[in-house]
Amino acid sequence: MSHSFIDNTLLSRLASLPIKSHAPMLGNVAGKHRSPHRGSSAEFAEYRKYMPGDDTRRLDWKAFARSDRFYIKEFEADTNLRAYFIVDASGSMNFAGQGSAKIEFARRIAASLAYLLVNQGDAAGLSICTDQLHLEVPPSRRAAHLERFFSTLAHVQPSGETGLLNALHTIAEKIGQRALVVILSDLFTDTASLADALQHLRYRKHDVSVFHLMDPLEIHFEFDRPQRFVDLEDQSSIVTEPNLIADEYKNALREFLTDVRFQCENASANYQLVQTDAPLEPLLRDFLTNRLPKSKH
Repeated sequence: MSHSFIDNTLLSRLASLPIKSHAPMLGNVAGKHRSPHRGSSAEFAEYRKYMPGDDTRRLDWKAFARSDRFYIKEFEADTNLRAYFIVDASGSMNFAGQGSAKIEFARRIAASLAYLLVNQGDAAGLSICTDQLHLEVPPSRRAAHLERFFSTLAHVQPSGETGLLNALHTIAEKIGQRALVVILSDLFTDTASLADALQHLRYRKHDVSVFHLMDPLEIHFEFDRPQRFVDLEDQSSIVTEPNLIADEYKNALREFLTDVRFQCENASANYQLVQTDAPLEPLLRDFLTNRLPKSKH
């Protein structure tokens, strides 16, 4: 894999960590993830009363001996995972101040996780989100599919205004089965409308993770001279002395970040604020380990 955003050494170090779903999944082949349906995998779930037509091989004769009633053993059914990576390709994702361009960081995260998913037998799909949704790459488990996934990522050219909200609503309705939805965006949109989109995904029972990508310069707002600030989505600009607006900017940013985090957590979406100068391996390792099932004591 020769794409600049693919780090084969990193992927080999992360390969032993599986990507697990937080919510029960529905897939079309046997896999490693919990399903909401009962099946016959190794993990016992519960008993239920025998009904005519049930498989008699699953009768629990010890329970019959204790109660003189027929009970069926039910197990957790395992299934495969489908993941959809929603990459914001609005103009602001081109910004690179003190870190990598946000779109470049999004490429690295999406490509790395997609590789790990397909490598463990699960499916990865990609949606590029501008002011219109382009569902570029449907999810697939085939290894050959990854090159199409990577090539599509490589050719993303951010421009224009964000279409993230429409994209999320469309994805929520378009995906017929429960899925892992990974959002990679700077989330420069109305937070109340973002909350509606996240709740739509939650209503459809998707497992949602949000990587909120911000440049360190956007976070810390450190300048030593007057600046021209250009809106990379509508190209409007303003010249100002940063020190005069720094306090107001930082207060507004603090409110924005607090609101975004609250809306994500309120919709049961995993939220992570990511600065684009952060090393990738600890970020991905934390993401993977935080999704592992908690041990029971």
